[in-house]
Amino acid sequence: MLIGVITSKGLFAQTAPIHNVTKLFKVHCAQCHSEHRLGGIGPALLPENLKYLSKPEAINVVRNGRSATPMPAFKDKLGDKDIQSLVDFIYTPLAKIPDWNMANITASHVLYHKENSLPNKPILDVKDQLNLIVVVERGDHHISLLDGDTFNVVHRFKSRFSLYGEPKFSASGRFVYFSSRDGWISKYDIYNLKLVAEIRVGINTRNMAMSADGRYLMVANALPHTLVLLNTRDLSPIKHYQVKDLQGKSSRVSAVYTSPPGNSFFAALKDIPEVWEISYADEPPHGFGMWMHDYRVDSGENTKNKPFPLRRVQVSEYLEDFFFAEDYISFVGVTHAAKGQVIDMDVKKAIVPKIDLPGKPHFGSAVSLNYKGRKVLAVPNFRKGIISILDMESWKQVKEIKTLGPGFYMQTHKNSPYIWTDVFFGPDKDAMHVIDKATLEIVKTLRPAPGKKSAHVEFTRNGKNALVSIWDKQGEVIIYDSVTLKEVKRMPMNSPSAKYNVFNQTRYLKSKNYHKN
Repeated sequence: MLIGVITSKGLFAQTAPIHNVTKLFKVHCAQCHSEHRLGGIGPALLPENLKYLSKPEAINVVRNGRSATPMPAFKDKLGDKDIQSLVDFIYTPLAKIPDWNMANITASHVLYHKENSLPNKPILDVKDQLNLIVVVERGDHHISLLDGDTFNVVHRFKSRFSLYGEPKFSASGRFVYFSSRDGWISKYDIYNLKLVAEIRVGINTRNMAMSADGRYLMVANALPHTLVLLNTRDLSPIKHYQVKDLQGKSSRVSAVYTSPPGNSFFAALKDIPEVWEISYADEPPHGFGMWMHDYRVDSGENTKNKPFPLRRVQVSEYLEDFFFAEDYISFVGVTHAAKGQVIDMDVKKAIVPKIDLPGKPHFGSAVSLNYKGRKVLAVPNFRKGIISILDMESWKQVKEIKTLGPGFYMQTHKNSPYIWTDVFFGPDKDAMHVIDKATLEIVKTLRPAPGKKSAHVEFTRNGKNALVSIWDKQGEVIIYDSVTLKEVKRMPMNSPSAKYNVFNQTRYLKSKNYHKN
């Protein structure tokens, strides 16, 4: 078997025998990354896990190493052809879906500190512990804790490689939970500035959701095709779900969400036309997920559920990228054909089979707000330079906002008059649009760092300030007055991909869907 790289000069230029590459990998890489590339001390080296690392960047890392990590430089041991072969190899998909079962998960569990062994008092001397802002610096895999009152970095610590998805916070704001691309879940104590526990739940993780009562985390995996339930107290594993339909076809999990009113998790599946609902109630609803002739409680049928039962909701099309209505009874998702569809979980079917919007709407980053006496949803778009405004009763488009290009992140705060949205893709990636919530018109376009990507806005606790990320190795977090739109301060950061205010994340103050990823 040969592997190589497709170039402008033809297919698979500079191919290399697979057994030679396998030997190279085993000799030089397997000790840290495992023989099958599933990760160990170092991260998993699979194409699904390397989406944010280009091949030229990977060649540079192999050749010159990575500072502040155990990754050594191989330029004195390997020639250019061997380095190129290794990089081509790690970007080659595995022949079959790898396994990471309950035994693997349990064996990976590390408890650094018992929760009750650490003082319940913050070490950091800050005015407002809940106004801390957690900044993910993807460039060198660190977390910075930013004081939301002074805008000074008060602590910085190393994270797992390639954090992915929103972190989750305990209701008190004391604990934060991180997920990495290669399946590591970490619990960190912000009061004591210590890592509490870690566990590896998969090989390629999509996101996680926390139960409304804060007791459980559900983690969604693309590799293998699983959902994993954890106890938030110590990250010990509770249950492992193989994601398959009734005929045995397996599916990647696109994302998992939590529904506080229903005490349940929802999972969006990429490869089978189902939505899964898993109850985390102490006493699940009568007959939840069971086939019954009579659903009355007094019917006499055996309806005693095992803990964390599963209910399958059949849908007509594959759905992902959800936004839940405020009652959590209905949600809107996007189909593989890039059209919207609204599902009602009471009747368990689509109530709006098709929302025909241009491009590919990104419901997962949408913002809901009141506009002219009705509840509307502002939806960015992955493929078109537009924001679609949908009436959340009729699900009809009532307005379209033209932007400078396709966007990804959108954010607001209840105390802010504006919605902030980026132009994530295309030549105007350095632009940040500011939209008036009263008129739904762009009132200003900022270019915080010309030529560099601007993305991911977060607000301080009171909404007075908005923080913008500059996605660059020599990046910044730029603070603006959220009303006057004047710049307040610049903080040098290493590719600050995302920021999360503790209070906003725990109190769900912003008028957007906070139980999403």
